[in-house]
Amino acid sequence: MKNSFYIIGLIIVMCLFGLAACNGAEESPEATTHSEGVNTKCRVTGYQDYNGAHKSLFLKKGDKVAVISPSALPTEEQRDATVEGLKKWGYVPVEGKYVCVKERTMEDCMEDLKWALEDSSIKAIFCVRGGYASSEVMDVMPKGLIKESNKLIIGFSDITVYQSAWTVDGLPSIHSSMSATFMDLPKECAQVEEKMFTGQIPSYKCEGSRFDNAGKADGILIGGNLSTYTSVINTAYDCSKIGKPYVLFFEEVESNYENVHRYLTSLKHAGVLDGAAGIIVGEMTDMADYCETYTGNSRGGDFASYYEMIHREFFSDADVPVAYGFPAGHGQFNYPLLMGEEVSLNVGEKEFTLKWK
Repeated sequence: MKNSFYIIGLIIVMCLFGLAACNGAEESPEATTHSEGVNTKCRVTGYQDYNGAHKSLFLKKGDKVAVISPSALPTEEQRDATVEGLKKWGYVPVEGKYVCVKERTMEDCMEDLKWALEDSSIKAIFCVRGGYASSEVMDVMPKGLIKESNKLIIGFSDITVYQSAWTVDGLPSIHSSMSATFMDLPKECAQVEEKMFTGQIPSYKCEGSRFDNAGKADGILIGGNLSTYTSVINTAYDCSKIGKPYVLFFEEVESNYENVHRYLTSLKHAGVLDGAAGIIVGEMTDMADYCETYTGNSRGGDFASYYEMIHREFFSDADVPVAYGFPAGHGQFNYPLLMGEEVSLNVGEKEFTLKWK
């Protein structure tokens, strides 16, 4: 009898596993992802020396660079690659106390950032990785400390929070790869980043998209990671409130149609989209192919791509230039951008250009 109960129980368990497997098979298409804008053809058409008000912020060989991670915890491999990479570029990396401390607190992250800002021997701040936590640190950042430090901060993704604060304080920052610069970033991107550190600013020419909206725009380059940037709206470090014309850049990673629509709707309602002189849509990386709760079917048909959704829902009637596919973000290619400085965006029928003034 016991054996009979055992066999019956085993059959039930096997059936449940089979049902789960069937459900998984049905859901697997929904779990797949794709990327957009990661293969955009882009070339540097030239460089010009930065001659703006912040020329002194750019680096020279032998300068000390703080290596910190004021966001999520990096691996030791990421930290080591950053340190060794900066040395090869001719700089003197100086590690913060809490870069890889596994049980660190928000106060520890703040201590590293404050040290990097206050230490007069440090020329710039290189963030090892993004992740999440920058908004926690910025919420308790001592007022005036960023502006008084007068230093570049380098990174992207969650570092968008800091870059927005730098822009609010009138300082430039570099949106670029972090530890990946010295690990697996394509050589052509790393070379541009290395040059930008020294104040050699690139001009870009990129292939266009069928969703582009032609036109020209000048303004301060703001933005960054879309989900992260949305979190700064209406805070004290919201760079859309600088009172100057701006060109908005955004990219996203590992999200879905519903979330991207929600983020952009928040920006729309806050006046950020309508206030932009131009829009640059960067990479959409590892995005969900399917979103059950928002497919677009109720708004004119299923979305064929994220760029189509963004165009259809937000920019189809835009009276400003909109360029899709600038290769910056979480894909293989991540061309650096100098944030907080004035750019010229020129969107044509088959290509668009971006250069700093």
